Amino acid sequence: MQDADKVFLEYVVKALVDNPNDVKIDRTVDEMGVLISLSVNPADMGKIIGRMGNTAKSIRTLLRIIGMKNNARVNLKINEPEGSTRPVSPMSPMGSVSHNTGSGLGKAPSSLKTVDEAMEDLKGI
Repeated sequence: MQDADKVFLEYVVKALVDNPNDVKIDRTVDEMGVLISLSVNPADMGKIIGRMGNTAKSIRTLLRIIGMKNNARVNLKINEPEGSTRPVSPMSPMGSVSHNTGSGLGKAPSSLKTVDEAMEDLKGI
């Protein structure tokens, strides 16, 4: 089943949002892997991103695990709704909050494990 990642994402997102009919998922495959683009109702954006982006990070992690199971690299892009404004944050260097919707390839905090490390731990069980 090649669209398992899309089916999974649709199930999870529609369970989280108040407007499930507004959920749109596009899946593209290229030499870099699978890119899934997610669009939701602007009112549901906070439910998908979560506090400090934790919900989005969790969904991305689960999609990557599904991708590993199918020998594919899966990335999630959450499309920002048109006309949305980001709140000003004093912590951000540019004065706006940054929502990382990329591949998450930045350095993880030392207290967190990468997906590869977590998979290795699971193999040892």
